[in-house]
Amino acid sequence: MSVDMQMNILIVDDYKTMLRIIRNLLKQLGFNNVDEATDGSMALQKLRDKEYHLVISDWNMEPMTGIQLLREVRADAKLKTLPFIMITAESKTENVIAAKEAGVNNYIVKPFNAATLKTKLASVIGNF
Repeated sequence: MSVDMQMNILIVDDYKTMLRIIRNLLKQLGFNNVDEATDGSMALQKLRDKEYHLVISDWNMEPMTGIQLLREVRADAKLKTLPFIMITAESKTENVIAAKEAGVNNYIVKPFNAATLKTKLASVIGNF
C-alpha cells in the first residue's frame, strides 16, 4: 500500500511558529495539502467539514487541549479511526500513557526534526 502524498493533513497548535515549522517539515517530506487550526475546537470544526487523513496536534493548547481533541475525535463515529499524532514538550510517562489510553496513534516529543517526523508518520500511515 503506497501513501497518498496528496492526503489532507490537519496540524493543530496554538503557537503560529510551531504551525509553520510542522508545515515546512511536512513539505520537505512531500506533503503539500496541509491545513491549520489554532485550537482544538477549531480543529474539530474543520474535521467535521472536510475529509482529513491525518491529524498532528499539540498537547498544550487553550481552551481545548490536544488530549481533549483526541478524545472528541475518538468519540465521533465518523472520525474515530482517523490517524492522530500528538506533539508535546512533555515526555512524562503519565502523559504518554494518557495519550495512549485516549487512542493516540503516535507521540512526538519536541524538539524534533524531519527525520523524526518521517519515522513517526511512517509508523502511522505507512512508508512513503
